[in-house]
This record gives sequence, C-alpha cells and structure tokens, in this order.
Amino acid sequence: MAREVVFVVHALSILLVNCRVHEGLLNTDNGKHDGGKVWREGESKEKGLSLTSDNGNPEPRNSDDSLITMLTEGDDDDGELLRMGILESLHNSSQAVTSGGDVSMLHSTNSPHLDYNTQERISCYECDQPDCRITTECHHAIKCWSAQILNNEDKAMMARGCLSNPDHIPMQCGIKDTPNKRIKINCCQTDFCNNETFPLFLPPGTMEEGNSEIGRLLLIHGLPVLGVMIIAVVVIWLLCRAHKRRMREYAAAAATASALPSNIYRDELRVTAAGDSTLREIFMDSITSGSGSGLPLLIQRTLAKQIWLAEVIGKGRYGEVWCGVWQGEKVAVKIFFSRDEASWARETEIYSTVLLRHENILGFYGSDMTSRGSCTQLWLVTHYHPRGSLYDHLNTHTLNHTSLVTMALSAINGLLHLHTEIFGTQGKPAIAHRDIKSKNILVKLNGACCIADFGLAVMHTQTTGEINICNNPRVGTKRYMSPEVLNETMNMSVFESFRKVDIYAIGLVLWEVCRRCVSNGLVDEYSPPFHDVVPNDPSFDDMKKVVCVDQYRPTIPNRWTSDPVLTGMSKIIRECWHQNPNVRLTALRVKKSIMKLAQEETKTMLDFDY
Repeated sequence: MAREVVFVVHALSILLVNCRVHEGLLNTDNGKHDGGKVWREGESKEKGLSLTSDNGNPEPRNSDDSLITMLTEGDDDDGELLRMGILESLHNSSQAVTSGGDVSMLHSTNSPHLDYNTQERISCYECDQPDCRITTECHHAIKCWSAQILNNEDKAMMARGCLSNPDHIPMQCGIKDTPNKRIKINCCQTDFCNNETFPLFLPPGTMEEGNSEIGRLLLIHGLPVLGVMIIAVVVIWLLCRAHKRRMREYAAAAATASALPSNIYRDELRVTAAGDSTLREIFMDSITSGSGSGLPLLIQRTLAKQIWLAEVIGKGRYGEVWCGVWQGEKVAVKIFFSRDEASWARETEIYSTVLLRHENILGFYGSDMTSRGSCTQLWLVTHYHPRGSLYDHLNTHTLNHTSLVTMALSAINGLLHLHTEIFGTQGKPAIAHRDIKSKNILVKLNGACCIADFGLAVMHTQTTGEINICNNPRVGTKRYMSPEVLNETMNMSVFESFRKVDIYAIGLVLWEVCRRCVSNGLVDEYSPPFHDVVPNDPSFDDMKKVVCVDQYRPTIPNRWTSDPVLTGMSKIIRECWHQNPNVRLTALRVKKSIMKLAQEETKTMLDFDY
C-alpha cells in the first residue's frame, strides 16, 4: 500500500509540473499555438489516442500514447492511478514534444538532477497493443520501452514505444518487477533496443512468492510477538497458581490464628527497609518518626485492607477485639462500635503522642476506618499478647513472689511513664488514664504487664497549663472509681487530681494480683474488688454508698501477715486507696517501694532493668 501511495504522489507532482510547462508553451509567441495542433479523443481505445491537426488529417502519434492506452485499459491498481490524472499529464508532455516544444525546457523545469540535453537521442520501435503486429519507428527519443500487461481476463497485451519526455522516465521505467504486478515494463537506452522479447510474467508458482514473502514477513515479525504473548500467559498462570497456593496457606494459618512463616505471604503493601521481615522489625526500626507513635499515617490508612481477622478474643461495651494476621504476624484489632467513635478518636490521638512508646504501654501499629457490609467499623491495630488481659490471666493462673513483683512493678512502671511529662522540643505531655482496671492491663509472654485502652485519657502540658479532656460521654468503670469521683468533689482544673484517681485504681489492681499469690501453700480465688458488697454490675449509687459513705475497702486476708512480700504490698495498697487523695502515693513512690520490697525481702532477680 505504501508503494502505491508513493506512486500516486510522484505522479501528481509530474502532472502539476507538466501542466505548468504546457501552459507556458501554449502561451508562447503571444498565445499562438505552435503548429495549431490540438488533442482529440480517438475513435476507440483499441486504436489509442491520435494527434489531429486543424484540417482533420491524422498526425503521427507520440510513442508514449501506446503505453498510456495500454495502461488505461487495465483494471488493476496501476491503471486506476493512471486514469486519475497521469494520462492527461502524458498527453500534455507528448504534445509539447510533437509540436516542437523544447525538450531542454522540460528538463530544466522538471528534472534538475538529470541532464538529458547532453544525452544522445535514440530511435526505437513502436507497435500497438494488443499483439503488436504492426511495427513502426519513432525518433528523437530518450529511452525505448517494451511492455506487457494483463487485462481483466488475464490475457496478455503487448506494446513497444519510446519516451521523449524526461518526466515520464521515472514514472514508467521505475515500476518495480514484483510477482503481484500486472504490468511488466523494460526500458533501455540504445537504438532499437526494444526489439527484444517482451518482458514475461513470472510463472504461476512464482506468483505465489509474493504471498510467501508476506508470510515470511509475518513470520519474522509475528513469531516474536507470539512468543512474548505465550511467555506472558505462562508467567501469569504460574503467578496466579502460586498466589492461590499462598492464599490457601494464609487462610489456613489465619483460621487457626497461628503465626505464618516469613515466606508465605508478601503480596500486600509493604514499606520496610531491605531485609525486614516482621512487624516487630517495622515497629522497632526507623520506619517511624522515632516517637513511638506507630506506623506512618499513610500506611495506617490501608491497614484494614491488609489484615485477616481470625477470631474474636474479647468483647466489651466499646466493641470487640479480634486476633488478626498482618504481614505474617499476629496483631490485635480492636473494633469500636460507630457510637463509640469518640473513644476511638481519643485513643488514636493518645497513641500518636510523641514519645509514648514504652515497654509497659501497649504497642500501637495504626488505626483505620472501614466498612463491613452496611456498618462502619473503627479499627485500632496494636500488638497481640496471647495471654490476654490481667483479669483473664488471674482467673486461670496463680502467682509466686517473682511473678507477683514482676506484674506489679511493670504495671506501675507503665503508669509512671504516662503520668510523667517529658520536656523538650517535641516533648511528651503528662497523661492520666482515668480507666485503670485489670481488664485494661495486658500480660506479655515474659510475665510483665502493659497498659492499654486510652479512650478516656487526659493530657496536660505544664508550660501552657492546659488540660486536654476529651469530649466523651463515656465514664470510667464504676467499680474502680475513687471516692472523689463518686461524690463529685474532684477538682477537674488540677491535673494532679487525675493522677490520684489512677493511683486509687492501681491500688485495687494490686489487691487483685496479691490475692492470687501463693503463700504458705494458700491462695485465694480470684474476685474483683468489692465483690462481697456490690452486685456484678454495680450502679453509681451502689459504689458511692460503699466507698464514700461506708468508706469500705476490699478485705486484706489474714494470711498476708505471715508473708513479708504480701505484708509490704498490703501497706502500699492501703496508701494507694486512701480516702484522702492528698495522702495517696505517687506512681514514682509506688515503684520505688515495690523495688525496695523485692530487693530486701525476696532478693528476686528481675528480668527487666527498671
């Protein structure tokens, strides 16, 4: 197709130039036509085109016309192109030659690259189609030609002639000899050189070589593309197969809530340094800002899409806690009800506090908001501790002195970190928990505790004196409320009042822990504080009567007096839950007292350097 387009463009350029030349020749000598000759249509196509003078006598015909007639009678692409305008161009140029026009003028105008003026003119044989029976001669030609063309009935027509117009030479002698062409032309440049045999068409078997050439081109260009497509399909199939296999292993492992091998699933979004393979490495390394405030916010926004929820491990008034699998490691997913959005937002804000990270504060990965079905879920993703809460652990396990001191010391150490304000360019504000209880303290695998659930936390910055209290209608657990909270005498404008509330609640938690410590072979069943005086779900008035009016505190068992550790712990507990807030110990004083007790009485070698 490109070859035919080039042919058409070239032919049209020749047509335009020759029309201009012919116009110039006709206007020569004050518009008089040299010789008074005009072109007229011949009587029939088979006889070709004739040149007729004004008196009606036929003139010798230009040898270019026989080729033109033969080409125009063909019903192929080349004939169509010639019939679109080339015929008129050839007629005009032939008239210029026949009428005595200056050939050098044609050359100088149209063919600046070929100097035919210095070239010797030749004579050629000339005969008409279809069988070329009558042969004549033509002179003053530039080239001779012989041609053969197949008509619509695949019958060969032959002709000879000469070319006198230099502009016709590239067009007529430049036809390439290809098997699929229906025109065969040979051009030569010596006297009567076109007397040889006519150009022959290739045999039918050779005509198929054009198709074979196309086939070879398709083979050369198509095979690589086909090969790449086959390889791509195979690779995609293998990747899908491997992906499905990993998903089956992933689902099986998640269903049993077991940790996945590090090489099982790596398809989700990961922003880690090279070599990282676990969430612990993500959390502990430098991927965060160094403040301990969890993963970057951009990563948190996609957590819900990457976590596989395995099983429910806890429920409460706020929502549910699930054990999930993310990046091959277990995580705890706290899902809040939409009505408790304030707690979720507050807890996210607290966990995002600069320098909050601490070994006795629950590790935080991120938070996300997602939709399951028609319900909006608020997710909080944290470290997973299989031992569960301190409440669950005390219900099923007894303690010795070492585990007692470890749990008590780690719990108060986490509370001390919250209460302490760290000054600096990006310091940490002082934080009061306001909902300390055994269910909000988790037990780690090493026996230490960490504090969780900051939905009611309060922040305070000493430099500004501002107390940041969340706008949350939820109140703390009534069983662990201090007397000043129950009788509503607490000074909310002083942050130290919130610290004293936490100390009261931690005293009750220490009492729960000490009851499960074995001394002299004896141990008490687990019971929550005030289990003997209030119902399982006490009201605000029930607690106010017991704590404020009766000033009742949980009973200290007599067996504690025979155990030095429990005796020392009982003194600390009594000072923590004192009726007067100003008398209660600070978190730092409680920590130092427990450490001194452990060193003097039990000589316990603690696992952690506090």
